[in-house]
Amino acid sequence: MAFQLQNFSSTSHFGNCNNRALPTIRAAVKEAVRKERRMGASLLRLHFHDCFVQGCDASILLDSSSTINTEKDAIPNKNSIRGFEVIDDIKAKVDKICGCSVVSCADILTVAARDSVVLLGGPSWEVKLGRKDSLTANSTLALFNLPNSTRDLPNLLDQFKKQGLNAKDLVALSGGHTLGKSQCRNFRTRIYNDTDILPSYAKSLRKSCPSTAGDGDLNLANLDATPNQFDGSYFTNILKKKALIHSDQVLINSRSTASLVKTYSYNSRIFANDFRRSMIKMGDIGVLTGTQGQVRRNCRLVN
Repeated sequence: MAFQLQNFSSTSHFGNCNNRALPTIRAAVKEAVRKERRMGASLLRLHFHDCFVQGCDASILLDSSSTINTEKDAIPNKNSIRGFEVIDDIKAKVDKICGCSVVSCADILTVAARDSVVLLGGPSWEVKLGRKDSLTANSTLALFNLPNSTRDLPNLLDQFKKQGLNAKDLVALSGGHTLGKSQCRNFRTRIYNDTDILPSYAKSLRKSCPSTAGDGDLNLANLDATPNQFDGSYFTNILKKKALIHSDQVLINSRSTASLVKTYSYNSRIFANDFRRSMIKMGDIGVLTGTQGQVRRNCRLVN
């Protein structure tokens, strides 16, 4: 895999660490995924949930303090988002090999998401570097900006449009659900109330996801049949009315998005290429450069 550095601005440099930082991140992600395959999906989701709030600025990594209202406690993230310890480990290793904190937490998170996808059989892409870390977090914005599992298609399209992303980006990035699992609280309404779900599939899920809120909320189910492999089975599930969560199944509710779902279900090359392009676009959202942010020494705290 080729690692090429592309700075967002002329003031963004890794100095003498250019040739060491990226292989260090890749090795640490590989070890984390070796220990727990699900971690690859978790790191991808962590990056997504970072970028959709106030940009790809590592704000999601900040813990609460007297001045920080952590995004970790926002409803879409609480008891759900994970991978923080892996990012902490990567940061420590990169800083050690570089001799100082020259690589931002935002860049580490973006590269780790890419490397996770590659390790699980997905495409690679060139990650632009030079992001700075935010000085703030926004729990309220996390609540409103992060798409939740009950959203219908018009709302999803609107949320993506606000981030500068289009319908193709929505479908391609939703394909990230070819990896990982989801909690019962995210698909409970779907398996008990939705009509666009295969009855036998809904019945099988009810065994581990009771109808009463608060009962089994954190129980997990696979997002598709191959949760540790980047492939097109997620889209095949949608066509079979076997999407685990409502906001995935609705992708078939318009002609343009349904066409993409069908194409991605049988053409993995097109899906991989579109996913790659959309990940690059997402990685450009709200980037801080130069003096707009900082390179944190600890990803959980402002310097």
